[in-house]
Amino acid sequence: MEEVNKDVTIYDIAEKLNLATSTISRALKDHHTISDKTIKKVKEVVEEMGYRPNILAAGLRGNNTKIIGVLVSRINRPFLSSLISGIEETAQKSGYSVMITQSHDSYANEVNLAEALYSSKVCGLICSLAMETNDVSHFQKFFDKNIPLVFVDRVPREFDTNRVMIDNYSAGYKATKHLIEQGCKRIAHLTGLQHINTYSERKRGYIDALIEAGLPIDEMLIIHYNALTFEEGEKASNYLYDLENPPDGIFCANDSMAVKAIQCAKKRGLKMPQEIAIIGFNDDPIASMIDPGLSSITHPSVEMGQASARKIISFLKAPKKNDISEITFLNTEVVVRESSNRQIKKSGSIDF
Repeated sequence: MEEVNKDVTIYDIAEKLNLATSTISRALKDHHTISDKTIKKVKEVVEEMGYRPNILAAGLRGNNTKIIGVLVSRINRPFLSSLISGIEETAQKSGYSVMITQSHDSYANEVNLAEALYSSKVCGLICSLAMETNDVSHFQKFFDKNIPLVFVDRVPREFDTNRVMIDNYSAGYKATKHLIEQGCKRIAHLTGLQHINTYSERKRGYIDALIEAGLPIDEMLIIHYNALTFEEGEKASNYLYDLENPPDGIFCANDSMAVKAIQCAKKRGLKMPQEIAIIGFNDDPIASMIDPGLSSITHPSVEMGQASARKIISFLKAPKKNDISEITFLNTEVVVRESSNRQIKKSGSIDF
């Protein structure tokens, strides 16, 4: 039977050189108590035997893993994958690694993953809450142990720690106002669960824009969903298009829902944007690929990830009491494309 390869350990190095493991460990760190000759010999054998130090185990012993935990809902969403990219880029430049987990929008998963990251002794945690999450008490242990914690995008209403987000109220207001400026009089809103501030604030902006324009607020046109998937977008769009008095505009809380609204409208032969104008949120790559192009709100995901990582790293470089509660707001834009642009203009963007 072929022998199974096993990792070379520090004990194997010590046995080969007939030295104590403590000597090997100090030699690998170029410790001043170890002679240059011994250090050279140890490093030669390490190279020869293919020894790889267990950084995680060493970190657990020293209570400093240099690993930043990341807990998000779904990594297959373009916004979140870009957010993670921003976190990783910033972390790696400062010598930190990233451990990524996803809750799949489940509260129970989020609780278990937060515990797993805590047990892994991550040096900091960046989290975007699951859709189901109402209670955030499972993060209290990080706070109590002075482990830096940053919430990003989906943030809790009441938890006194750092947050990185956009002004969702302003974004919702601007998206709705754009549709109103295109002549829409009956605007629907497809949104997420309202205990999540991201969606409640966008809805508040939507309602205020309607009120300002003197347009009615019809609860039949406001639809809440759990995950904002393509499937939910199809279900919501068909419901709206089947109404006796259907909307002439739709503001969707993400681009997945908006893309389905476009596809369902095309199947029904509805003219866009003349009969139905649609705007999404996040400005995912698919927004410029679908026909007609989808108007959307930019969501600076990479920058949000970078800002979140910088907050963690800043704390770790200059440790302080974990009682800072800073909110960092990043700017967004309305990107106008063919799905909503009833004016004879080129597509473009509008600064917030």
